[in-house]
Amino acid sequence: MWAPWRMEYILGDKQGACIFCDFAAAPPSAYREKLVLLVQERALVVMNRYPFAASHVLVAPRRHVGDLAELDDAEYTAVMTLLRGTIERVRKATSAQGLNVGFNLGKAAGAGIAEHVHGHVVPRWVGDVNFMPVIADVRAMPEYLEDSWKRLVPFFADLPGRHPEGT
Repeated sequence: MWAPWRMEYILGDKQGACIFCDFAAAPPSAYREKLVLLVQERALVVMNRYPFAASHVLVAPRRHVGDLAELDDAEYTAVMTLLRGTIERVRKATSAQGLNVGFNLGKAAGAGIAEHVHGHVVPRWVGDVNFMPVIADVRAMPEYLEDSWKRLVPFFADLPGRHPEGT
């Protein structure tokens, strides 16, 4: 299997600015390039650039904190409300038969970016996992990120917040 998109992540600078803070500050004209689906006052949704499955999205608070316990009540409510709305929209947009939903809190728990807490919504289908991830650490992606982004964007249009330009 050819998975050249992984090399960008493997060799990429991990010491730069926080990507979630960058997403929150970006103008709507940059959302397509950054794969941002929605930015609200306290939370945001973005596609995972290095997904475990097609249409894998991330929900994060706008404020830079490393743990859910650090969020104030309004932020926590905003993140969880957006997470619930994201689950509904990903399910509708992808016809997913199931979803993996969760937060990895800390490096030891598997957080790739432990400094800015974020939840994962990963659509799943019967038979979507085969031996390749176990044997070769390779995932088969049935769709380009850009195509997944185009599929998902309209499903977030009804939510309040900043949306990508031209959608």
